[in-house]
Amino acid sequence: MSVKIEGRGEELLKATNFCHVATLRADGSVHGVPVWVDVQDGIPVVNSVEGRAWPRNLQRDPRVTLTVQNMENPYEYLEVRGRVSEMTHEGADEHIDSLAKKYLGQDEYPYRQPGEQRVIIRVEPEHAKVWGS
Repeated sequence: MSVKIEGRGEELLKATNFCHVATLRADGSVHGVPVWVDVQDGIPVVNSVEGRAWPRNLQRDPRVTLTVQNMENPYEYLEVRGRVSEMTHEGADEHIDSLAKKYLGQDEYPYRQPGEQRVIIRVEPEHAKVWGS
């Protein structure tokens, strides 16, 4: 059953807090990475590059846990457990630019590499809870 992230959880997603993405490797071990995050209509949205390990993990197994820690109070965090609801290239370049504006104050993502293909990953939350507030 999906839930919509609202209130304090949505505030944590909208702020310049990092999101730690935990996926499962093929051998069952956990793979974790810090990423930038956005929220659209109560759904967490992250962005990556095709070919990286964690998006490949999600193509194989869509289960994911996101942890968004409050940078101003590290004891407060949002935990989201869910599944990938969409992976798309459509709008991904514009999305990474909007994240660069949010996190770096720059209009364009400055670390783009020649030939890279960005991908937007939307996570349908099955569980969301703010801890430590």
